[in-house]
Amino acid sequence: MKDFNIKSTSSASMKEKLSQKINTRTKPLGSLGVLEKLALQIGLIQNTLNPTINKHTMLIFAGDHGLADEGVSAFPKEVTAQMVFNFLNGGAAINVFAKQNGWDLKIIDAGVDYDFENIPNLINKKIGNGTKSILRESAMTSEECQKAIDAGAELAKAEFDAGSNTIAFGEMGIANTSSASLIMSRILDLPIENCTGRGTGLNDEKLNYKIDILTKALNKHPEINAPLDILRTFGGFEIAMTVGAALKAAELGMLIIVDGFIISSAILLASEINKTILDYCVFAHLSDEFAHASMLEYLGAQPLLNLNMRLGEGSGAAVALPIIQSAVNFLTQMASFEDAAVTEGNK
Repeated sequence: MKDFNIKSTSSASMKEKLSQKINTRTKPLGSLGVLEKLALQIGLIQNTLNPTINKHTMLIFAGDHGLADEGVSAFPKEVTAQMVFNFLNGGAAINVFAKQNGWDLKIIDAGVDYDFENIPNLINKKIGNGTKSILRESAMTSEECQKAIDAGAELAKAEFDAGSNTIAFGEMGIANTSSASLIMSRILDLPIENCTGRGTGLNDEKLNYKIDILTKALNKHPEINAPLDILRTFGGFEIAMTVGAALKAAELGMLIIVDGFIISSAILLASEINKTILDYCVFAHLSDEFAHASMLEYLGAQPLLNLNMRLGEGSGAAVALPIIQSAVNFLTQMASFEDAAVTEGNK
């Protein structure tokens, strides 16, 4: 894989200037809390005292998983394709939240086990008709994995070239919480039961079955430890495309708004490839999916919201946008003490 040239945002001089601007707005010092940290981060990402959110884009990657055939999800594999049609018809939660908050929504066939032919508004980047079952072999070949990474990077670059400086990712793929759990278990070196939740709503019996299947999947591939090998072995086409898109977005200096458990697993992998990507990531919410909190703790991430959401689709990132916009707006639109002729307090 070619290297992604991601620049650190830790400019001491710009940090000092931004902190000075934040601290001289007409408010008590630190009184906007997390919004102040956000404003600083986004200013550093864009290397400016006047950051903006331009043409925010949501890419939803859809792909099927061979592991779905092993019964690890409450839903059958054909739901992936059905939900793609729902996205295209505007009927899903992400469509509602994207419309509400002005997201430019793009749906990508990364590897759904369905022939969509030439359906309008569906971006065809299909690598294959779903991945293989991890119980028997690696989910992807090295070539398929690299092709997915490259496709994701190309899509992020296209959005940047079209004027977007803010990007988020959603996913759809029955059994992809299982892939995320396997990725987390191998990277964090945690027992699989510490990384596995109920996904689409499994009962206790089905959850125990899922943990048993994932344990067998890990034991099938004991030697896999390098990030790309973990992605190739345990991931999905939609997760691999997210990895490529996120790395490219960071290389281009875009703000990345990270959704829940599955997208966070892609960022976890991307950060193992290049740690500097985390400078560009705002983690939208704490998913109600078990183990997301542990993953975020490992990443050193502080999620903005905790709404007990675990839908996926990019829904958490979509609803977090107004908070992020508020951080930018107070920095760029709020008067300073000097401008407003307001006496500053003693610090």
